[in-house]
Amino acid sequence: MFRQRTINRPVHAIGIGVHSGAKVRMSLRPAKAGSGIKFVRLDLEGLNSISACAATVSDTALSTTISQGAITIATVEHLMSALWGLGIDNLVIELSSEEVPIMDGSAAPFVDMINSVGIAELNEAKQFIRINREISVSQGEATASLKPYSGFKAGYTFVANHPVFNRYPKYAELDFGTTSYEASVSGARSFGLLKELPQAQAVNKCLGSSLENAVGIDDYDVVNEGGLRFHDEFVKHKLLDVIGDLYLLGRPIMGAFDGYMSGHALNNKLARALLRCDDAWDIVSYSLDGQASPQEILVKQVAAEYS
Repeated sequence: MFRQRTINRPVHAIGIGVHSGAKVRMSLRPAKAGSGIKFVRLDLEGLNSISACAATVSDTALSTTISQGAITIATVEHLMSALWGLGIDNLVIELSSEEVPIMDGSAAPFVDMINSVGIAELNEAKQFIRINREISVSQGEATASLKPYSGFKAGYTFVANHPVFNRYPKYAELDFGTTSYEASVSGARSFGLLKELPQAQAVNKCLGSSLENAVGIDDYDVVNEGGLRFHDEFVKHKLLDVIGDLYLLGRPIMGAFDGYMSGHALNNKLARALLRCDDAWDIVSYSLDGQASPQEILVKQVAAEYS
């Protein structure tokens, strides 16, 4: 997987925005090498596109939103996670409104969409953000860090003082070199406490939330028919979110992430902290023939590229 990737042909879906509750039409379209991930608002006239970018994150309450001028795209993290998981570097995402559809609350429907049309390799080398030294951030007890590593792996610890969460694993790890993102992480759904839903809806959040797109939890158990998809679904969804939030850096990471109770806000804080420390990272590319030794074609990029 050393060439840049896009999809073979357009693919379409209709869903609802988990926060707006509105119907959303979405199209994924192929894009040329080097163009990155771009969102397009079809309901806006004039300037209506925005690139996926950590520096444009404007809201992290219950999801990740990017904004630039009048353009806002909400709940990008699950789709962005699927794109990194499948190695998609270049894509145009067209939306009929301001929110990516929630689908079933996981990244699996996006993975299925892309697999249904196939992945195209482009004649340009894939670029990686290589971590050269540790970067860490914190907020209260929550922490998040990136360290040097020869591939990409992520570990996450999820701790919550609740009898249901206490029955399930608190730690999960994914190494892209040895574990399938699609099989082990993409199907992990969003989750929430049912008693907190009215409070979220009072501030116009979770207006489209239901047991069809989230795991609901009462005081005693998971209320969804069929329960969890897998035993560590809660902590695996946190990993899914991390992957999506960090892919807003614009390129896949060569490094190791470790998080303790980090959410969208802290994930973005880590991404921004990395960009400010230009000695902590550089951009490398592998030769197109897939040689194991990295050929450094871009030694350093200024953080202004992402602003």
